[in-house]
Amino acid sequence: MTRSVLDISEYYGDTSGGVRTYLSEKAAYAAARHDIRQAIAVPGGADSVEERNGVRWYSIASPRIPGQDPYRLVVNGRRVREIIRAEQPDVIEVGSAYTVPWLVRRVARPSGIPVVWFFHGHIPRIIAPRLEAEPRPRRWLAAAAARYVAAIGRGMARTIVASDFARNDLERFGVERVTRIPLGVDADTFTPARRERRMETRGRWGVEDQPLAIYTGRLTSEKQLGIAVDGWRRLRHADAVLMLIGAGPLAASLADGARGARIRIVPFVHDRDALADLYAAADFYLAPGPAETFGLSAHEALASGTPVLSVAAGAVAEQVERSGAGALYPLGNAAGLAHAADQLLESDLTALGGRGRSFIIAHHLWPDVFRRIFALYDEVLAAA
Repeated sequence: MTRSVLDISEYYGDTSGGVRTYLSEKAAYAAARHDIRQAIAVPGGADSVEERNGVRWYSIASPRIPGQDPYRLVVNGRRVREIIRAEQPDVIEVGSAYTVPWLVRRVARPSGIPVVWFFHGHIPRIIAPRLEAEPRPRRWLAAAAARYVAAIGRGMARTIVASDFARNDLERFGVERVTRIPLGVDADTFTPARRERRMETRGRWGVEDQPLAIYTGRLTSEKQLGIAVDGWRRLRHADAVLMLIGAGPLAASLADGARGARIRIVPFVHDRDALADLYAAADFYLAPGPAETFGLSAHEALASGTPVLSVAAGAVAEQVERSGAGALYPLGNAAGLAHAADQLLESDLTALGGRGRSFIIAHHLWPDVFRRIFALYDEVLAAA
């Protein structure tokens, strides 16, 4: 029996990260199967549709979200309705928390199509990383966001999360029917074998044989990159270099703040092979964002045999503890970041990287992830 699945998400753009990778990997998985008919709809500059290896990709003309480049807000309910009617999916997966859940439910509910929500973006924790331990205005805003998240969850047949961190928070907010399915990694692309050309890679990026840490992702306030810059200035390893790779509204201010601090701001790297080379060439990966629901980039680093230094909050910290392949520093503590980075650079990075690689192979390969997700769809359809 062929299952028809439609994914719709607003967390998608030319320089976006985890969700874009997830959808691309899902499309590749579906294209290789004869029992899955997959379509994907994402926002863009104009309406369009194209076929890529048997998977239909729809673009929905959508305005940009101010200050959240490259994200766009889907406001054209008519276009969403047209796509759903054209595809006639058995199940719809919603991958964002803005307008899409409401637009999709308006069409899907009368048609009896079950809707699954993948909780990719943790709005309450972005507003207030510590939730109740934040100043009052942030606390109130986070509480309102938690109620909003719960309202979305109540209308879903199932909510998927990629971490215990996200599951615990959603259940605390009152969301029911939550299933944890961690995301995956392309372990053939992100591999320690690339370390053989470590010095060649570093040479291409103008880095000598000195301690190197990298961050890849959006350059936005919720990633707490200001703490990273401040902490890096305090390292005892005075020659260590930090590369912040990505795009976002803070690019210019981070570049100003990083002057003279052995910190380089690098534009978004579109080439996955070039990015994989960088992961393998680094001594460790820095994950400063406390609101991550999974942290795909950190997992790609682990697959590359590169340890991870994470803030002690969010999903990446959870995975660093599970794998034993890195270190943690206290939330909001630049001195703590510097101390943890210095200690990590003085540890056996090769052994830590080996643990990370083994952890990814055992728990985070894409085919296993999608088998679980499509099995969940079957459960939802059987209960409908």
